[in-house]
Amino acid sequence: MEVINALGRRKSAVARVYVNTGKGNITINDRPLEEYFREDTLRYIVQQPLELTGTLSSFDIKVTLDGGGIKGQAEALRLAIARALCKIDKEAYRPILKSNGFLTRDSREVERKKPGQPGARRRFQFSKR
Repeated sequence: MEVINALGRRKSAVARVYVNTGKGNITINDRPLEEYFREDTLRYIVQQPLELTGTLSSFDIKVTLDGGGIKGQAEALRLAIARALCKIDKEAYRPILKSNGFLTRDSREVERKKPGQPGARRRFQFSKR
């Protein structure tokens, strides 16, 4: 199998994934998964598509992550892995991943701060007099 690549985004985080057949190693920015994502919940988020399709120990995944925070990066990586699995075997993996919502990009972004007010929606206190 040739190397399959996919892209995932969430907030301002971008994950580029390169999937190859292997033993289930996930390398993020030249560091192992356990070292990059220290929290169990973040590792769980990343491995959800692989556990769901039963391919946790079938593929080696090399990841380039940049931008955003740690949670946004984990969710961007989940989307990228799900997209790569769809490229590998569309008939087998796509229905399972789609029904669990892993192929939908979460498009919510931070709203910008407007001039003349303290935040994006927040206003200074109104004073009549």
